[in-house]
Amino acid sequence: MSLVRERRHQEPLTFSIPPPPYYHGIPRDPSPSSFSSSNPDSSSPVQTLNDLEKLTVLGQGSNGTVYRTRHRRTTALYALKLIRSDLSITTVEADTLKRIESSFIVKCYAVFANSSDLCFVMELMEKGSLQDMLLAQHVLPDPVISTLANRILQGLRHLQEMRIVHGDIKPSNLLINKKGEVKIADFGASRIVTRGDYGSSGTCAYMSPERVDPDKWGFEEIGFAGDVWSLGVVVLECCLGRYPLTKVGDKPDWAALVCAICCNEKVEIPVSGTLEFRDFVGRCLEKDWTKRGTVDELLYHPFVKNRQ
Repeated sequence: MSLVRERRHQEPLTFSIPPPPYYHGIPRDPSPSSFSSSNPDSSSPVQTLNDLEKLTVLGQGSNGTVYRTRHRRTTALYALKLIRSDLSITTVEADTLKRIESSFIVKCYAVFANSSDLCFVMELMEKGSLQDMLLAQHVLPDPVISTLANRILQGLRHLQEMRIVHGDIKPSNLLINKKGEVKIADFGASRIVTRGDYGSSGTCAYMSPERVDPDKWGFEEIGFAGDVWSLGVVVLECCLGRYPLTKVGDKPDWAALVCAICCNEKVEIPVSGTLEFRDFVGRCLEKDWTKRGTVDELLYHPFVKNRQ
């Protein structure tokens, strides 16, 4: 198998999440003076990286680090994401991210680049990610899940209007601010739809069947349905408190994931859930992308439509 290619005010989510760990000793990074803005914007609150003072490390991965920073003049707080790798996001795509204006998507204020790195100045989401919250609370009640699903759908609708496929909807890419509002983040796997080319990056466990095995499921659409599938996996995970497409105790390796996503006839949905919940998840996790619920349809689904 080949791996391929605002409505009215929302009811806030309120979570009790452990604060992110404080790291002593901030790692050394390239000098801020080596970076230049990909597209100078006089309206941005951050004109150069020298405007920011690093406070703590919020997270580290194989490709970079996210810092909690403070603007030296205004004392406003920001997240600074430094990606150290071959540039997988072009400056055109980075500039597009700066133009996204939605209360359902983490705001990108500025992008700075040098020959091998990108720095994103982002809205600070103080309460961490949905993944952090699931580790702390394990499962969520239906009203919280439905509000979360509504906010993600609102964000996906805005992205679709801009012809952007996110490509990596998962708990660690859904961030929560101090008001308890969930927002979509991390566009490292996103694509601006121009030629129907969706790309192969993303997290396999949350990929849709047509992305994992296009030969079997066909892949003639532009990829928006894949984001809906990922949302369904996230919603079901919030209900079960674990990754839902493999059995308890199974190691979610490549073979098991491919079998669960592409081979099993249907995704198992717990009968303990309400009828509305089960129908919503079923509409998201329809394996045939041509029959899967669309973002606009799902926003009017009884499970989420009153969460506004």
